[in-house]
Amino acid sequence: MSDLLDDLLIQASEAKEPPPAPSGGIPKQWVPAWIRQPVKWLFLPFVLFDYSIQRLARKIIRPPFKREGQCKRRGNCCHYVLIRSSRSLIGRLFYIWHTQFLGFYPRLKEPQEYEGKPVHVMGCRYLKPDGSCRQYHLRPLVCRQWPIIEHFGYPRVLKGCGYTSNPPYPPETSDRLNEDPRLKVIQ
Repeated sequence: MSDLLDDLLIQASEAKEPPPAPSGGIPKQWVPAWIRQPVKWLFLPFVLFDYSIQRLARKIIRPPFKREGQCKRRGNCCHYVLIRSSRSLIGRLFYIWHTQFLGFYPRLKEPQEYEGKPVHVMGCRYLKPDGSCRQYHLRPLVCRQWPIIEHFGYPRVLKGCGYTSNPPYPPETSDRLNEDPRLKVIQ
């Protein structure tokens, strides 16, 4: 993870107030609202179907961690949303979809590295001052899935958001590989 991104995520977890807007302000969307809204409603059944199938899969194959708690509506998770970056045509269309239709805007000009992959650090323009979402029913899949509880790896939970994982995951250590008993067989 880049040092800048690491610092931003730590600041977001401890922030009591929203971060300042990016330099130059929040960029305007060039796709008009009368086009954006019907397109989002058109894609909503597919988003809900995908979300339902993922929930069903979690009931069949349970992840090792369970999400507990409730959202405190601080909005801190909406200030630094990570979207995969790619220079391919599909990657550029993905970026346009997230910025022009879903309402995200770039917080940083350059992609950052997260878990070995380049990501755009985005903010959400639909966040209200009270920490709730102005487009809650049309929110994107990334927002519906947060906090992320994976089948492989540790949960992604922002400190202070109200959610926790059960069992709690161990603190990061520099030599976690040597602590894993499964790896002692390989060594």
